Amino acid sequence: MKKILYPLSLTILLFSCTENKSETTSVADNVVDNAATPLSGSLKSKRGQDIIDQIYFELIKDDQNLKALDDKIENTNREAAKVISEYNKILDKSELYYRDARYHVNSISDSLLKKEITKAIENSSDQYLSKIKHVKDLIAQVNANETRMNDLYTVFKTKKTLPEIEKYQNAHPLKSDDLNTFINKQHQLLDELKNLK
Repeated sequence: MKKILYPLSLTILLFSCTENKSETTSVADNVVDNAATPLSGSLKSKRGQDIIDQIYFELIKDDQNLKALDDKIENTNREAAKVISEYNKILDKSELYYRDARYHVNSISDSLLKKEITKAIENSSDQYLSKIKHVKDLIAQVNANETRMNDLYTVFKTKKTLPEIEKYQNAHPLKSDDLNTFINKQHQLLDELKNLK
């Protein structure tokens, strides 16, 4: 008897899963109203893309002031990276020199020579650090300004896009009817499975 019931149960389960698959598709189509908002198309899932940036991109398409602001911030960030990169090339070369010099000094066996050259390296390094302190402070200020600017822009973009996502939500109210219907079908199948002997 068990040998007959098992294949029968499996057949019923497979048949109901296939049937539910097509029903699930229609449920998904009817989950939200088909009301259109300007952002409906842009809110379709795009893998790897931030939805705030997607919505904001839609907004700046039609607003030249926002587009100009976005370009200005992007250009400023690009320029900051370029300027700092040029300074870092010079700073890095000097730091590399002093690190390598200290490494080479370790291989000197004569302790007097070693002490003499170590003192010369440290004096040179200290003088250089005091010379570039102002430049390093300015680089730190550029980085701090860039961080602050990006923070403020993130806040601005979020505030600007909040009303848009709320419009989208209002235009697409979720319905529970299809879910209730589907849950009832699941319960019927569960009851059938429980009653199988």
